[in-house]
Amino acid sequence: MRKMAKTINLKNVVWKEGKYYVAQCLNVDVSSFGKTKKEALANLDEALGLYFEDAKNPRILKVEKPQLTKASLCCA
Repeated sequence: MRKMAKTINLKNVVWKEGKYYVAQCLNVDVSSFGKTKKEALANLDEALGLYFEDAKNPRILKVEKPQLTKASLCCA
């Protein structure tokens, strides 16, 4: 009997860091990067696929309404 595929809704964030874009999943500790936002997100999709392929019992955090906030640090 064939198993039905389960859809998992994940929240991702992408930002520019130097000359690359970084994409990170907020639900699991997986990230990737690329030269464009589109490439970074495509690479993240591939990394997430590999993560869930290897994970027997993945721990998925439920993230509701994530907000980006600013923080200021004083460096000496």
